[in-house]
Amino acid sequence: MRTLNCGVVTERISLHGDLLDKNLLGQVLDLLNAHGVQFATKKFLVGEWSQMPSIIEISISADTMDRLNETLEALRPLGATFSLENATLAAAEQDGVLPEDFHSTTNFPTQVLIDGHRIDVERLEMDCGIRVWQDQGRWRAETCPMHRVIKGDLLVVGWDGVRVSPETEEADEQEAFRFMSNDISSERPKSRMIAQAAAHIREARAKGEKVLLVGGPAIIHSGCGPVLAQLIQNGWITLLFAGNALAAHDIESEMLGTSLGVDLGTGQSKTHGHTHHLRAINRVRRAGSIQAAVETGLITAGAMHACIKTGTPFVLCGSIRDDGPLPDVITDNVLAVDTMREHVGNVGVCLMVATTLHSVATGNILPAKVKTYCVDSDADTVIKLTDRGTHQAVGIVTDCEFFMKELSAQLGTN
Repeated sequence: MRTLNCGVVTERISLHGDLLDKNLLGQVLDLLNAHGVQFATKKFLVGEWSQMPSIIEISISADTMDRLNETLEALRPLGATFSLENATLAAAEQDGVLPEDFHSTTNFPTQVLIDGHRIDVERLEMDCGIRVWQDQGRWRAETCPMHRVIKGDLLVVGWDGVRVSPETEEADEQEAFRFMSNDISSERPKSRMIAQAAAHIREARAKGEKVLLVGGPAIIHSGCGPVLAQLIQNGWITLLFAGNALAAHDIESEMLGTSLGVDLGTGQSKTHGHTHHLRAINRVRRAGSIQAAVETGLITAGAMHACIKTGTPFVLCGSIRDDGPLPDVITDNVLAVDTMREHVGNVGVCLMVATTLHSVATGNILPAKVKTYCVDSDADTVIKLTDRGTHQAVGIVTDCEFFMKELSAQLGTN
């Protein structure tokens, strides 16, 4: 059961048996019309011989919960099957621990049935529990990561009363979006797929949705820092997730003209260039923050400069191998992911470019409806992402320099 934005409530029913010869299907359709509900056939398998039953699944939409319940009860004598069981709730016994049989979430649209009411689960995210509570007399539900559980929280256990809807209008649209993504190969038409990504970015921005770029340092090493900066300045990228490396080498490139000590103009290693990123990090640490370094003129260009100047939020997540790190890097990984969670609301498009771990981490907290492109020169990165549950991701197997420059050209920022 799910509730649409316009207040319509829906349920899917199933019937099987001799649906045609006994005109059972006709009776069902007449009853639906008589109750004034909308309906759409989602599956219809006709039995090929007399002993083989036909099967039909129908999605029913009504303007009120009462009308829907009346319709479902009228359908029951005709053999329609559906679930009206309430979700089972259990109180958490200690902080940071879910009940033993907790319901583990997906990133697909989900509802729970409580006291006969269908409740949309908010903050869709995979691998969490479902916490429910009453807010001014009405039930609400949201995903709850394990570490956020507080003793006494009510959480859904088991599967009763939980409706996960991978086959919704959004999912159908997503399937059309993913039409070229069934196979992951370097031989796919990359320019066409990047043009598709650009079109979705335009659509998202027109609707006021965010465009998230999850980036690795190869973007800077390949000389595409200015391309990323221009995309941010022009409002095509409105949110940035990265690690210490992308920010550090972006700042290094603007301060010293190198990335990992390699001159971005000549491709030659500079004398003592291996120390350049450390010197850049050290200067920013002396300033106190990236913002302070921009405001004092220490950083005058680049992607991080563009974020500060345009007010574009960024989250830099730390790793055990980081040099420095920059003062803006969040070194507590749990806090880093929680900070990412604060920003992913209303993301319409996500571009994951040349970073495996950050891509998987971000994919874990994105709803399935977000149009997601994963770009890497290694197909294994895309495979890992989809294997870990981000099934909506379209893989583009190419180097990040080609992707960034082609995307910029498609968006008219060159």
